[in-house]
Amino acid sequence: MNLPNKITVSRIILSLFIVTILLFPLDASGIALPKLFINESIVVDLKYILSGFLFIIAAITDYLDGYIARKKHMVTDFGKMIDAIADKILVNSVLVILSANGFISPIIPVVIIIRDSVVNSIKMVVGNKGKVVAAIKSGKIKTACLMTGIVLTLFYNLPFELWNFKVSDALLIVAAVLSVVSAIQYYYMNRELLFNEKKEILEN
Repeated sequence: MNLPNKITVSRIILSLFIVTILLFPLDASGIALPKLFINESIVVDLKYILSGFLFIIAAITDYLDGYIARKKHMVTDFGKMIDAIADKILVNSVLVILSANGFISPIIPVVIIIRDSVVNSIKMVVGNKGKVVAAIKSGKIKTACLMTGIVLTLFYNLPFELWNFKVSDALLIVAAVLSVVSAIQYYYMNRELLFNEKKEILEN
């Protein structure tokens, strides 16, 4: 358990804490967090603001663990596995909760989760054949849009909501579109390895 892996595990713990804050029935438990009224039309529940700040910290650890692992030559198979798990717990769980609470369209988490399942399956099959699937530009842009969109959603799209600019929604839509695009790109880049065994059987 080296330093990058400890940081990754801390991200999982932080992600579960975020989920607990978002799901815990504070009102039913008699715990009343103050609400902010902005511009007389926006009611802000502070549990989402708190979750937004914690999400930013978790996102920073996502960059930090990878940076340290590469710089200090601490990359391990366990680290790769737990990092992928941590990312999915952080992002997908928050997306599902935001959808269930009516903040975003359910299409967004459905597309993102299906995309992750497809791409991870491609990486697993290709990895078993000795090839590493490198990250592609569309995937990186997707991640940046997704993370920023989630943070803005947790922050009630402020300050853009004051001018009725739906920046958070736009970023999440772009992320969903790029999710599909990047999945298709991953498939086409690795399709020969995905089907080469079938071809060999047919040739024999």
